[in-house]
Amino acid sequence: MLDQLALSFPAMAVVMVILFFAYFIRGIAGFGSALIAMPLLTLQLDFVMVVPIICLLDYLASLSQGFKGRRHICYADLWPLLPFTVVGVLCGTYLLANLDTRVMAIGLAAFIISFACYSLLPLPQFLGSRRWAVPAGFCGGTVGAVFSTGGPFYVIYYRLRDLDKSQFRATISISFAIDGTLRIIAFICAGLISWHSIVLFLLLVPVMFVGLYCGGKVHVRISQQNFVRLVSGILLLSGLVLLVKNL
Repeated sequence: MLDQLALSFPAMAVVMVILFFAYFIRGIAGFGSALIAMPLLTLQLDFVMVVPIICLLDYLASLSQGFKGRRHICYADLWPLLPFTVVGVLCGTYLLANLDTRVMAIGLAAFIISFACYSLLPLPQFLGSRRWAVPAGFCGGTVGAVFSTGGPFYVIYYRLRDLDKSQFRATISISFAIDGTLRIIAFICAGLISWHSIVLFLLLVPVMFVGLYCGGKVHVRISQQNFVRLVSGILLLSGLVLLVKNL
Protein backbone atom coordinates (compact mmCIF):
# COMPACT_ATOMS: atom_id res chain seq x y z
CA MET A 1 0.00 0.00 0.00
CA LEU A 2 2.63 2.50 1.01
CA ASP A 3 4.64 1.69 -2.12
CA GLN A 4 1.84 3.16 -4.21
CA LEU A 5 1.94 6.31 -2.11
CA ALA A 6 5.71 6.42 -2.55
CA LEU A 7 6.72 10.04 -2.22
CA SER A 8 10.22 11.18 -1.50
CA PHE A 9 10.75 13.25 1.63
CA PRO A 10 11.04 16.50 -0.40
CA ALA A 11 7.87 15.66 -2.34
CA MET A 12 5.96 14.91 0.88
CA ALA A 13 7.28 18.16 2.38
CA VAL A 14 5.95 20.06 -0.66
CA VAL A 15 2.55 18.40 -0.26
CA MET A 16 2.43 19.42 3.41
CA VAL A 17 3.43 23.03 2.66
CA ILE A 18 0.72 23.27 -0.02
CA LEU A 19 -1.90 21.91 2.34
CA PHE A 20 -0.84 24.12 5.24
CA PHE A 21 -1.15 27.23 3.06
CA ALA A 22 -4.46 26.02 1.58
CA TYR A 23 -6.03 25.46 5.00
CA PHE A 24 -4.49 28.63 6.42
CA ILE A 25 -6.47 30.51 3.75
CA ARG A 26 -9.48 28.33 4.51
CA GLY A 27 -9.19 29.31 8.17
CA ILE A 28 -9.37 32.99 7.21
CA ALA A 29 -11.97 32.91 4.43
CA GLY A 30 -14.04 29.79 5.12
CA PHE A 31 -13.22 28.38 1.69
CA GLY A 32 -10.40 28.23 -0.85
CA SER A 33 -8.50 25.16 0.34
CA ALA A 34 -9.43 23.00 -2.65
CA LEU A 35 -9.03 25.88 -5.09
CA ILE A 36 -5.44 26.30 -3.95
CA ALA A 37 -4.54 22.67 -3.25
CA MET A 38 -6.07 20.88 -6.25
CA PRO A 39 -4.02 22.40 -9.10
CA LEU A 40 -0.81 22.28 -7.03
CA LEU A 41 -1.18 18.78 -5.58
CA THR A 42 -1.86 17.27 -8.99
CA LEU A 43 1.73 18.17 -9.84
CA GLN A 44 2.79 15.62 -7.17
CA LEU A 45 -0.06 13.09 -7.06
CA ASP A 46 -2.48 11.44 -9.46
CA PHE A 47 -5.63 13.51 -10.12
CA VAL A 48 -8.03 10.69 -9.21
CA MET A 49 -6.25 10.26 -5.85
CA VAL A 50 -6.12 13.99 -5.06
CA VAL A 51 -9.88 14.53 -5.48
CA PRO A 52 -11.02 12.14 -2.69
CA ILE A 53 -8.17 13.21 -0.36
CA ILE A 54 -9.17 16.88 -0.64
CA CYS A 55 -12.81 15.88 -0.30
CA LEU A 56 -12.09 14.10 3.01
CA LEU A 57 -9.88 16.91 4.37
CA ASP A 58 -12.40 19.59 3.38
CA TYR A 59 -15.17 17.59 5.03
CA LEU A 60 -13.34 17.61 8.37
CA ALA A 61 -12.47 21.29 7.98
CA SER A 62 -16.08 22.17 7.18
CA LEU A 63 -17.43 20.33 10.22
CA SER A 64 -14.89 22.08 12.45
CA GLN A 65 -15.56 25.60 11.12
CA GLY A 66 -19.31 25.13 10.88
CA PHE A 67 -19.58 23.92 14.48
CA LYS A 68 -17.49 26.80 15.85
CA GLY A 69 -19.51 29.42 13.96
CA ARG A 70 -22.91 27.72 14.24
CA ARG A 71 -24.65 30.77 15.74
CA HIS A 72 -23.81 32.74 12.57
CA ILE A 73 -25.27 30.21 10.10
CA CYS A 74 -27.97 31.68 7.80
CA TYR A 75 -30.24 28.66 7.41
CA ALA A 76 -32.75 30.57 5.28
CA ASP A 77 -30.08 30.96 2.59
CA LEU A 78 -28.64 27.48 3.11
CA TRP A 79 -31.71 25.25 2.71
CA PRO A 80 -32.58 26.24 -0.90
CA LEU A 81 -29.14 25.01 -2.07
CA LEU A 82 -29.48 21.46 -0.81
CA PRO A 83 -31.73 19.65 -3.34
CA PHE A 84 -29.82 21.10 -6.29
CA THR A 85 -26.49 20.22 -4.69
CA VAL A 86 -27.61 16.58 -4.44
CA VAL A 87 -28.40 16.45 -8.16
CA GLY A 88 -25.10 18.17 -8.99
CA VAL A 89 -23.03 15.72 -6.92
CA LEU A 90 -24.62 12.76 -8.70
CA CYS A 91 -23.87 14.29 -12.12
CA GLY A 92 -20.32 15.22 -11.12
CA THR A 93 -19.52 11.75 -9.78
CA TYR A 94 -20.60 10.24 -13.08
CA LEU A 95 -18.40 12.67 -15.00
CA LEU A 96 -15.37 12.01 -12.77
CA ALA A 97 -15.71 8.26 -13.24
CA ASN A 98 -16.31 8.34 -17.00
CA LEU A 99 -15.09 11.47 -18.80
CA ASP A 100 -11.89 13.38 -19.61
CA THR A 101 -11.79 16.31 -17.20
CA ARG A 102 -9.30 18.57 -19.04
CA VAL A 103 -11.82 20.56 -21.08
CA MET A 104 -14.07 21.00 -18.05
CA ALA A 105 -11.10 22.24 -16.03
CA ILE A 106 -10.35 24.93 -18.62
CA GLY A 107 -13.98 26.06 -18.59
CA LEU A 108 -14.01 26.18 -14.81
CA ALA A 109 -10.79 28.20 -14.74
CA ALA A 110 -12.19 30.75 -17.21
CA PHE A 111 -15.32 31.17 -15.11
CA ILE A 112 -13.38 31.58 -11.84
CA ILE A 113 -11.02 34.16 -13.36
CA SER A 114 -13.93 36.17 -14.81
CA PHE A 115 -15.78 36.32 -11.51
CA ALA A 116 -12.64 37.17 -9.54
CA CYS A 117 -11.81 40.05 -11.90
CA TYR A 118 -15.35 41.37 -11.56
CA SER A 119 -15.11 41.21 -7.77
CA LEU A 120 -11.80 43.09 -7.71
CA LEU A 121 -13.01 45.92 -9.97
CA PRO A 122 -14.64 49.00 -8.37
CA LEU A 123 -18.09 48.07 -9.66
CA PRO A 124 -21.35 48.07 -7.70
CA GLN A 125 -22.07 44.76 -5.96
CA PHE A 126 -25.16 42.99 -7.23
CA LEU A 127 -27.61 41.41 -4.81
CA GLY A 128 -29.85 38.50 -5.73
CA SER A 129 -32.76 36.45 -4.48
CA ARG A 130 -32.63 32.87 -3.20
CA ARG A 131 -33.58 31.71 -6.70
CA TRP A 132 -29.86 31.83 -7.44
CA ALA A 133 -29.61 28.73 -5.23
CA VAL A 134 -30.78 26.65 -8.21
CA PRO A 135 -27.76 27.18 -10.52
CA ALA A 136 -25.36 27.67 -7.60
CA GLY A 137 -26.35 24.41 -5.91
CA PHE A 138 -26.29 22.35 -9.10
CA CYS A 139 -23.02 23.79 -10.43
CA GLY A 140 -21.37 23.66 -7.00
CA GLY A 141 -22.30 20.01 -6.54
CA THR A 142 -21.23 19.02 -10.05
CA VAL A 143 -17.92 20.88 -10.09
CA GLY A 144 -17.22 19.89 -6.47
CA ALA A 145 -17.56 16.20 -7.33
CA VAL A 146 -15.30 16.50 -10.39
CA PHE A 147 -12.61 18.88 -9.10
CA SER A 148 -13.26 19.25 -5.34
CA THR A 149 -13.59 22.98 -6.17
CA GLY A 150 -17.31 23.72 -6.17
CA GLY A 151 -16.73 26.61 -3.76
CA PRO A 152 -16.87 29.49 -6.28
CA PHE A 153 -20.53 28.82 -6.99
CA TYR A 154 -21.41 28.84 -3.29
CA VAL A 155 -19.27 31.97 -2.88
CA ILE A 156 -21.19 33.72 -5.67
CA TYR A 157 -24.53 32.77 -4.13
CA TYR A 158 -23.66 33.93 -0.62
CA ARG A 159 -22.07 37.10 -1.99
CA LEU A 160 -25.36 37.81 -3.79
CA ARG A 161 -27.12 37.32 -0.45
CA ASP A 162 -24.78 39.94 1.12
CA LEU A 163 -23.68 37.95 4.18
CA ASP A 164 -21.12 39.51 6.50
CA LYS A 165 -17.76 37.77 6.96
CA SER A 166 -18.79 35.69 9.99
CA GLN A 167 -22.12 34.63 8.46
CA PHE A 168 -20.32 33.87 5.20
CA ARG A 169 -17.66 31.66 6.78
CA ALA A 170 -20.10 29.72 8.98
CA THR A 171 -22.79 29.22 6.33
CA ILE A 172 -20.43 28.22 3.53
CA SER A 173 -18.69 25.78 5.89
CA ILE A 174 -21.97 23.99 6.54
CA SER A 175 -22.68 24.01 2.80
CA PHE A 176 -19.33 22.30 2.25
CA ALA A 177 -20.01 19.80 5.04
CA ILE A 178 -23.30 18.74 3.46
CA ASP A 179 -21.76 18.72 -0.01
CA GLY A 180 -18.83 16.68 1.35
CA THR A 181 -21.12 14.10 2.93
CA LEU A 182 -22.87 13.59 -0.40
CA ARG A 183 -19.59 13.36 -2.29
CA ILE A 184 -18.03 10.86 0.12
CA ILE A 185 -21.08 8.59 -0.19
CA ALA A 186 -21.06 8.92 -3.98
CA PHE A 187 -17.30 8.32 -4.21
CA ILE A 188 -17.54 5.18 -2.06
CA CYS A 189 -20.37 3.84 -4.22
CA ALA A 190 -18.33 4.59 -7.37
CA GLY A 191 -15.17 2.98 -5.93
CA LEU A 192 -13.18 6.23 -6.08
CA ILE A 193 -11.93 6.18 -2.46
CA SER A 194 -9.10 3.65 -2.06
CA TRP A 195 -7.17 2.53 1.00
CA HIS A 196 -4.19 4.43 -0.41
CA SER A 197 -6.21 7.65 -0.37
CA ILE A 198 -7.34 7.00 3.20
CA VAL A 199 -3.77 6.41 4.45
CA LEU A 200 -2.51 9.66 2.91
CA PHE A 201 -5.57 11.52 4.21
CA LEU A 202 -4.82 10.37 7.76
CA LEU A 203 -1.19 11.45 7.45
CA LEU A 204 -2.26 14.94 6.34
CA VAL A 205 -5.03 15.62 8.88
CA PRO A 206 -2.66 17.27 11.44
CA VAL A 207 -1.34 19.66 8.75
CA MET A 208 -4.90 20.63 7.88
CA PHE A 209 -5.85 21.41 11.49
CA VAL A 210 -2.70 23.50 12.10
CA GLY A 211 -3.45 25.53 8.97
CA LEU A 212 -7.06 26.09 10.05
CA TYR A 213 -6.01 27.17 13.53
CA CYS A 214 -3.49 29.72 12.25
CA GLY A 215 -5.94 31.08 9.69
CA GLY A 216 -8.67 31.38 12.29
CA LYS A 217 -6.44 33.70 14.33
CA VAL A 218 -6.16 36.01 11.32
CA HIS A 219 -9.91 35.90 10.52
CA VAL A 220 -10.92 37.77 13.67
CA ARG A 221 -8.58 40.67 12.80
CA ILE A 222 -9.35 41.19 9.11
CA SER A 223 -11.76 43.93 7.95
CA GLN A 224 -14.82 43.21 5.78
CA GLN A 225 -13.31 45.09 2.81
CA ASN A 226 -10.01 43.23 3.02
CA PHE A 227 -11.91 39.99 3.47
CA VAL A 228 -13.73 40.53 0.15
CA ARG A 229 -10.42 41.35 -1.55
CA LEU A 230 -8.83 38.22 -0.10
CA VAL A 231 -11.68 36.01 -1.34
CA SER A 232 -11.44 37.54 -4.83
CA GLY A 233 -7.65 37.20 -4.88
CA ILE A 234 -7.87 33.52 -3.94
CA LEU A 235 -10.30 32.91 -6.78
CA LEU A 236 -8.13 34.74 -9.30
CA LEU A 237 -4.92 32.94 -8.32
CA SER A 238 -6.49 29.50 -8.29
CA GLY A 239 -8.23 30.11 -11.61
CA LEU A 240 -4.95 31.14 -13.27
CA VAL A 241 -3.11 28.08 -11.89
CA LEU A 242 -5.89 25.75 -13.04
CA LEU A 243 -5.93 27.34 -16.51
CA VAL A 244 -2.15 27.16 -17.00
CA LYS A 245 -2.03 23.56 -15.81
CA ASN A 246 -4.65 22.39 -18.31
CA LEU A 247 -3.63 24.35 -21.44
